[in-house]
This record gives sequence, structure tokens and C-alpha cells, in this order.
Amino acid sequence: MQADGFREQGLRSQLVAELVKKGITDQGVLAAIGKIPRHFFIDSAFLDFAYADKAFPIGAGQTISQPFTVAFQTQLLAIKKFDKVLEIGTGSGYQTAVLLEMGAKVYTIERQRELYQKVQQMLPLMGYHPNFFYGDGFEGKPTYGPFDKILVTAGAPSIPEKLLLQLKIGGVMVIPVGEVHQRMFRIVRTSESDFTKEDFGDFMFVPMLEGVNRS
Repeated sequence: MQADGFREQGLRSQLVAELVKKGITDQGVLAAIGKIPRHFFIDSAFLDFAYADKAFPIGAGQTISQPFTVAFQTQLLAIKKFDKVLEIGTGSGYQTAVLLEMGAKVYTIERQRELYQKVQQMLPLMGYHPNFFYGDGFEGKPTYGPFDKILVTAGAPSIPEKLLLQLKIGGVMVIPVGEVHQRMFRIVRTSESDFTKEDFGDFMFVPMLEGVNRS
């Protein structure tokens, strides 16, 4: 694992200031991003840009989301300590670390075996211990639900019914929906059969795919 020195800490402080300018106000989110060494999650080819507000490839056709997107989605969730959170798409593990740093209990699913194996080794070395699952995010984890919050980190073609039903009443799901460009939605379960939906504008994510990739 690389070093995390004064230079990296200074770059994180600059990133946090940039996120504040872009409208992130949740102090828990800003503190987590200010603490977590994002350069640990990035391929060595991109290390010099680890604290730029950009997405980067992480292998298996996936990306680490830009910090603003991570912060924005997390802020929409309004994470409270001990929230039970289902994350669809572990990816690099950076978003997982943000949720854990904020005190959530995280259940995270990854369908790409290469990423699943890598992050399973890396996050515990950093002191982060989510519940890891290799599987199909469209299915969620009903045996571990219901969840206070559900976060989807890939572009879903539509809102998966199975995930909606794994929310607690009063629970919140944040999900980007769309085939090419996505709209960010926050969905709140208001009763057994009722949900409210708010639209937070355009984003771009890799597509959410069904099944698992064993390679």
C-alpha cells in the first residue's frame, strides 16, 4: 500500500474545499472524503490525478466515480450512524469506505469477480470491514434486509422492484436510472406499497448489469 503523507492530505483538503464550492454541505461526507486516501483505490497510472474531481478506470470495464458523485449520492442518502446500508456495486471500494467512515453498517455486492477479490483484500487492510457479497445487484440481499438505505452505483435501466421491497418503511434509495445518460433519483418508501421519487438531474455511470462475471 502506498504512503499517505502531508502532500496527499493537503490534496484531500483541496478536494474537500472544491466539493464545498460545488454544493456539498453534509459535514459527515466532507470529513470522510477528507480522511480516506483515495489514491489507494486508483491504478498507479493515475496516481498524480487521484484527488482531481474525475472518474478513472479501475479494471473490468468499471470506474471509480468522481468524488463529487460519491459525495452527492452519499449526501442524498443522509447517512446516520448505525444505518444498515445495501450498496449495489462495490467497485474500487472507495464509496464503501465513505459509508463505513460515516458509521454505517454496509452490505456491498459486486458482480465482477476481479474487483470483488481485490477489494475484499484491500479494505480490511485499511481497517474497513463491510459485509462483502459476490453476486447480482438486481437481486439485492433480501435475507439481510430490510435496509435503512440502498445505494446503487451503476446506471440501472429501470428501478429494480426487488430492491424497492428491501427498503424499510421510511428507508431511502439513491439510484441513477437510464440507458446511456442517467437521472439521479432519491426514492423514499412511505408505506408497504407507496414510494415517493425525487429527481436530482443528469449523471453518467457505467451500466448496471444482471448476473455475475466470473472472469
